[in-house]
Amino acid sequence: MATDMEIEKLRAELQGRVILPEDSEYDEARTLYNAMIDKRPALFVKCKDKYDVSKAILYAKKNTLEISVKAGGHNGAGLALVDNGLVIDLSEMKAITIDPDKRIAAIEPGNTLGEVDKATHEYGLAIPVGVNGNTGISGLTLGGGLGFLTRKAGLTIDHLIAAEVVLASGEIVTANENDHSDLFWALRGGGGNFGVVVSFTFNLIPIKNVYAGPMLWPIEKAKDVMQFFDTHTKDAPYDLYGFFAFLKVPDADPFPEHLRRTNVCGIVWCYTGSVDKIEKVFDPIRKFGSPILDFVSEMPLPTLNSLFDWLYPPGLNWYWKGHYVNELTDSCIATNIEYGIDLPTPRSTMHLYPVDGKAHEIGQQDTAWAHRDIRWVQVIIGVSEDPKKNDLIADWSKRYYEAMIPHSSGGGYVNFTMQDDEARVKESYGVNFERLSEIKKKYDSENFFHLNQNIKPAIS
Repeated sequence: MATDMEIEKLRAELQGRVILPEDSEYDEARTLYNAMIDKRPALFVKCKDKYDVSKAILYAKKNTLEISVKAGGHNGAGLALVDNGLVIDLSEMKAITIDPDKRIAAIEPGNTLGEVDKATHEYGLAIPVGVNGNTGISGLTLGGGLGFLTRKAGLTIDHLIAAEVVLASGEIVTANENDHSDLFWALRGGGGNFGVVVSFTFNLIPIKNVYAGPMLWPIEKAKDVMQFFDTHTKDAPYDLYGFFAFLKVPDADPFPEHLRRTNVCGIVWCYTGSVDKIEKVFDPIRKFGSPILDFVSEMPLPTLNSLFDWLYPPGLNWYWKGHYVNELTDSCIATNIEYGIDLPTPRSTMHLYPVDGKAHEIGQQDTAWAHRDIRWVQVIIGVSEDPKKNDLIADWSKRYYEAMIPHSSGGGYVNFTMQDDEARVKESYGVNFERLSEIKKKYDSENFFHLNQNIKPAIS
């Protein structure tokens, strides 16, 4: 560990600040979205700019400190923190610069999706992002980026046009199609393996309001709903998106009292097409076994992207696992229903996110995010308010995950993995793994950035 004199020297060099275990900010700094994570770093460097990041990296290397990188702090595995090491904390780097004429946004890594949505919405523009406003833009993007606009516009990484990156050497580079193009390719789905991204530049698309929201059906209709969802969306226009979920109806407004705490299945829809086609698009959906709840209506896109933030605030305990799934066969549906009707806690759930439409028009090896040919990303989520139920939610998630392995196409979305999924990293990157490993060797041969779903450097 560094001496007090070295720490004071670091403090003097930074625009930001150093937080140590004895400081009043320490416990707040080490608090993550997932309350199940309890790590005690040796120090935090709260960065104000890219130069602070570079100085933090060089300081950690000089003092042989393991590092982690914290941006939104939303990662379920808690990879943002490191015991007894140095946390490069980007959470206060929140600048957003938008050029509405060029439809481009430069976004620093400390922003959440809610903050990004708010900024772009003012201009009637959007970036395809996730489904929870508390998620950080940095981790979401580096892992791929799935959400309500995936069918219409592809993944978040499909709109990334440049990234400013601090490398393991402390050097600051810009990666795009022309400069450091190999690094740019790797950043689009390769996670935090290659450096610390201090600015993302995105193309924006024109979307302001959507016709969207949840529809629920009795759990007894789960098989019919899943089959309808599969067949109806397969050839649907790209403007129609929906993700399937098993859930318990929240015991709160605006849900009707007679449905609360009931185990149900549902689809959260998002339609981005013209208003005069809404009735035509949703009439067959509503006629399929009338839903017991229909909250689909016109709303601003940021409202949809944060619709469930109140249900999943920071500070809950999470354990999640994920798969890539190609087909919802009868056997696959039966396995899902077996576990979906037995949710261990009121907030536990399972989501099936479609990956088709525009996302399928990008080649398997055009970005680091492989598996462009899969149909579904599945996430199995155990959530509890009570830490005493951590073993319960983890056990359910693991059993569900194991039962789904025969139905998996191999690998899983890296943003939905835990630390015990390391053995599956190669499978998750598929045909792109060897190239990623070579790029890792070029930019981080010592695997300095290893607290992630780690891609180890290629061996010469």
